[in-house]
Amino acid sequence: MSNIEQTLSIIKPDAVERNLESEIKEMFKSNGFQILKEKKIQIEKAEAEKFYKVHETKPFYNDLCEYLSSGPIVVMILQKENAVKGNRELMGATNPKDAEEGTIRKKYGISIDKNSVHGSDSVDNAKIEIDFFFKD
Repeated sequence: MSNIEQTLSIIKPDAVERNLESEIKEMFKSNGFQILKEKKIQIEKAEAEKFYKVHETKPFYNDLCEYLSSGPIVVMILQKENAVKGNRELMGATNPKDAEEGTIRKKYGISIDKNSVHGSDSVDNAKIEIDFFFKD
């Protein structure tokens, strides 16, 4: 039985700034993801705070929000079988130094903060995050 899922992916400001959008999208496509919707936007810090609300008690919360709202981002809905897990594997570890070869963060990430991409961490969060950026 197939388990087709959707997940949210964000190409973060550091990667957009370095014009890596097409390379990163190509990595998704060559790993079997369909990009159902995408848009390039810039969000306000207040929106980033809402988006990352789950992290608001963490010490890195403010920097994370500052960073996500610091430049244009590309938000995408990705779809394939077991998309959430597949996307997390393709992104690699949060810290690019710890990420495995062949992952997006290993290839393009600069630091633990500027790690080029965000992906939903569960099917439930994927729904919430997709709705956040793609409310009809």
